[in-house]
Amino acid sequence: MSLAIGEKIPDFSLPATSNRTISQADFRNRYTVLYFYPKDSTPGCTSEGLDFTALHNAFAQLNCQIFGVSLDSMQRHENFKSKQAFAFDLISDTDAVLCKLFGTYQLKKNFGKEYMGIVRSTFLINPQGELAAQWRQVKVKGHAQEVLEKLKTLSR
Repeated sequence: MSLAIGEKIPDFSLPATSNRTISQADFRNRYTVLYFYPKDSTPGCTSEGLDFTALHNAFAQLNCQIFGVSLDSMQRHENFKSKQAFAFDLISDTDAVLCKLFGTYQLKKNFGKEYMGIVRSTFLINPQGELAAQWRQVKVKGHAQEVLEKLKTLSR
């Protein structure tokens, strides 16, 4: 399954860092960046989180919150967030509920092996709780800035 632009985000409820539970209701009345990444504490995922953290204030000024999502446990998320001093919370999607909703849990190939995993993707949700923009097969370098630029055009 994969959501289309303009489609409402279905309801869900998942644990997140800072002792939070995040649901679709948390996406109302402000923009939300949901970025899906393969694994905590890996080089690309660390860089992506640091890039979003560096731009966190710029996103916040445009009434936008940020959440990172992966299959990692809450303990791994808490350690990753703390070690990297991320300015936003990480959602633990151990059963791939949110990943499947957004179509980011897919068959991947690496060194000739096939396995199921997260394809790095980002979604921008509008204050009405609808999908406003999406990026799939994301390359980390410059991506957070690209998302911020898209948010600027949507929030005018």
